Amino acid sequence: MTERHVLGLSGGRDSAALAVFMRQTYPELDVGYFFTDTGKELPEVYEFLGRLEGFLGKRIAYLNPDRNFDFWLREYGNFLPSPRTRWCTRQLKLRPLERWIRDDLNAGTSVMSYVAIRADEPERIGMHATHPNLQVRFPLREHGLDRAAVVDLLESSGLGLPTYYRWRSRSGCTFCFYQQKIEWVRLKREHPDAFEEAKRYEKTALESGSPFTWSDRESLAELERPERVAEIEADYEARLARKRLRRPKNPLRTGLEDIEIDEAYGTAEVAASCVICHK
Repeated sequence: MTERHVLGLSGGRDSAALAVFMRQTYPELDVGYFFTDTGKELPEVYEFLGRLEGFLGKRIAYLNPDRNFDFWLREYGNFLPSPRTRWCTRQLKLRPLERWIRDDLNAGTSVMSYVAIRADEPERIGMHATHPNLQVRFPLREHGLDRAAVVDLLESSGLGLPTYYRWRSRSGCTFCFYQQKIEWVRLKREHPDAFEEAKRYEKTALESGSPFTWSDRESLAELERPERVAEIEADYEARLARKRLRRPKNPLRTGLEDIEIDEAYGTAEVAASCVICHK
């Protein structure tokens, strides 16, 4: 039986660190790197993937879905995707991947898919094998690599972190419904055109009877009001202050003192987030 090794990149920190780790630890493996491009990504994501390609010395395969987000939005009656109905993950992420490896799987090739879930993320489950010839592995978890190790891998490789981490906690679409409210506020500041596009999608969805808004329990038009922005920012700063008081000092984790956005808000949504999109 022949083998094929694939590793999905989200444009984020953890999957990039996994790519670095596999190249350094298993240089004998011919790993195929892929990115499922929805066309709704941050420009910073494409810039980071370009730098990663240079480090790997290998082209990243960009898997474009046969239909874009707008097509599927119409197919789903203009109902926005949400944590309860993640049609975007299925149609724009999983479907292109399945098509990319389908012929090899059906021909009897054993396909090993490497997924970037860290050792300090016990709540995350990961994608399941959907074919008897498909195996899913989690090397970061298997080798005991946590967030600190991931950051070290990226720093020591010279890649560093994607630049969007200074204001956002995840890769994925500009209008990802897993964004925290502070991230929506920052998206409006960093990429106002993307924020306005998300508002237009939301307005059309609400007019079509969709029960979902991008952000939990409020529309983006409500969220962007100056007084509401001030509330969100004050709430976020208060959450950070509480987390800092509770966090024990650890001299071995120098450089990791910052509270991540999802950590400030709690981990329930992180556990449920899409494996292919998140980080």
